[in-house]
Amino acid sequence: MDKRAIAVQVGVGIVAGWLASWLVGGSGLLQFVITGLAGSLVGGFLLDRFGIDLGIRNQTANRLVTATIGAVIVVLLARIIG
Repeated sequence: MDKRAIAVQVGVGIVAGWLASWLVGGSGLLQFVITGLAGSLVGGFLLDRFGIDLGIRNQTANRLVTATIGAVIVVLLARIIG
């Protein structure tokens, strides 16, 4: 990965983490980044595993929605475990 791809992924992580915290609660920039990055991995894995296509043709929007779905799952699982 080059620096631009990493910066884009961190940016998507921040936005996805913020959206997830807005939907299910939470706060803090570092938490947004960690939740968003973990969410992008979880969301991408789960959507791929179950063969779910969101139908979003814009790559950035698709990444953002996938990461937000994963981040919400990560936050909810953390609350269940914790």
